[in-house]
Amino acid sequence: MEVMQVRPSRPDTYERLFHDAGAASGMVEFRRDESLRRRLIEPRPERFIGVIYRPNTELQSHYAEASLPQQFDAFLWFDETHSVRPLEPEHRPTGVPDTYPFGL
Repeated sequence: MEVMQVRPSRPDTYERLFHDAGAASGMVEFRRDESLRRRLIEPRPERFIGVIYRPNTELQSHYAEASLPQQFDAFLWFDETHSVRPLEPEHRPTGVPDTYPFGL
C-alpha cells in the first residue's frame, strides 16, 4: 500500500469549477435548479480515482467526459478528502484464497 498525493485538478474540469466556487463541501440537486442544470450541462472532463492512481497517465486513466446533469440526479462535492485506511489483517486459515470468506 502507498498513500499518494493527487495532482491538482485540470482547469477545464467540473472538479475545478467546484473547487474555484470556494465551498469545502456540498450537494447540488440538478432537478431543483434548472438554471444551474443548464449551466453545467456542457460535457467536461471528470476525474475518477479508485484503488489505483497513476499520476503519469492521469488524463488517459482517470478522466472521462461527463455531463453531470445528464448522468446524475445530484452531485456531492468534497474539496478535500483523505485516503482510505486498510483494516487490520484478519487471521485466516492457511491455504485459503485472498477472497476468503467470500469465495469470489
